[in-house]
Amino acid sequence: MKMIGIFVILCFFLLSSGCISSDTGGDDVGIHGDEVEIFESQGIELTPISEQRNNAIKGTQRIIEDTYLLNINGMVDEPLELTYDQITSYPNVSKVLDLNCVEGWDFTGKWTGVPVATLLDEAGVQEGATTVIFYSADGYSTSLDLDYLIDNNIILAYRLNDVTLPQDRGFPLQLVAESKYGYKWAKWITDIEVINEPYEGYWESRGYNNNADYGGPRFG
Repeated sequence: MKMIGIFVILCFFLLSSGCISSDTGGDDVGIHGDEVEIFESQGIELTPISEQRNNAIKGTQRIIEDTYLLNINGMVDEPLELTYDQITSYPNVSKVLDLNCVEGWDFTGKWTGVPVATLLDEAGVQEGATTVIFYSADGYSTSLDLDYLIDNNIILAYRLNDVTLPQDRGFPLQLVAESKYGYKWAKWITDIEVINEPYEGYWESRGYNNNADYGGPRFG
């Protein structure tokens, strides 16, 4: 009976996870104008955007570039409101990485964007801060340790496979949380908050591990 109970609990988490409701993008990937997607980088084969699995708690969010603002607040000296053009004007970093879902699937992409540390440096992180929360347009949230973000030069991506990040992939910004499970890769990011205590986001508050290290425990 105990084993049956454990099995039922695991099934519940999988069926309620953000990955279980995922689908492939099909033709609705929203590649801009004359942009050309690449399928190889650094000798590594990239997964076409149309074949990348996607997940969201409330479906694709449609964010208007001209009115978009990224708010950075909390334990910072100077709260920021940044437009899309301002964000994309910072020096960028590109990384070829796998996104690994807790359900077991993955895909490989080339992600280009601004380091989170660059934005936090401009805002001025206050002494004692330990955690950074990322909020999305659909009500989703997740958090990561400040040290992890800095030590790994984690980026907020606005390009994927050398094209502008499509709407259903998180335009204007997706958090590229390398070495973490996919539920840390927040999309449609609108707000960043710096705090001095642990924070459990949407899936973490529902039982998923808050560290989310790929290959580590998925729950608890």
